[in-house]
Amino acid sequence: MAESEFEYSEHPHRRYNPLRGEWILCSPHRAKRPWQGATEEIPPDTRPEYDPNDYLGPGNFRSGGKAQNPNYADTFVFDNDFMALLPDTPDGSVGEIDKGDLFVARAVKGRCRVVCFSPKLNLTIPEMEREDVVKVVHAWTEEFLRLEKEPYINYVQIFENKGEMMGCSNPHPHGQIWSSGFIPAEVEKELENLKAYEEKHEVGMLEKFATLSHYCGSGCD
Repeated sequence: MAESEFEYSEHPHRRYNPLRGEWILCSPHRAKRPWQGATEEIPPDTRPEYDPNDYLGPGNFRSGGKAQNPNYADTFVFDNDFMALLPDTPDGSVGEIDKGDLFVARAVKGRCRVVCFSPKLNLTIPEMEREDVVKVVHAWTEEFLRLEKEPYINYVQIFENKGEMMGCSNPHPHGQIWSSGFIPAEVEKELENLKAYEEKHEVGMLEKFATLSHYCGSGCD
């Protein structure tokens, strides 16, 4: 019986993730298995342009009724009312635990910001005008530069959880900026691998990846 020819789209294989320095198992043939599990219907988007009950809407009161948003017309940035990291976490030995290198904890400082992309409740970034998207990018840049000057900040992450299934707690299109006094373990690993790749190949990993992706497309072996 003749041996079949290997195909990446049909046969199990491992792929190397250079950012993490890890091999990942890929089993493309399993996509053909029958599915009788849960399915989700995509609900219609019926959000109005403005809702007086929208905590992030212009002129509206935020959750708790204490803080009120200005009547903003463009991008609006403010401190998250429910920060995951706090700038006034106590310093020193307060909040530190180390029991035999098994039960270890350290207090951390940081600051979390919210970025409302637009005053409109029903407008996401892909639907915004180019000049309005530019304003969002400028806000990201300004916030990054401002936060990196804080003496207790060593890392800034800009991201968006979009949609109910991603755990977004408010339907108003917005993103978040988390800054912390520590660098997350996954990011540290990626930085180490980026540095090692550039030292070995004398070119940035992501620059090389972009070049290969441009010339190879999806069919590059």
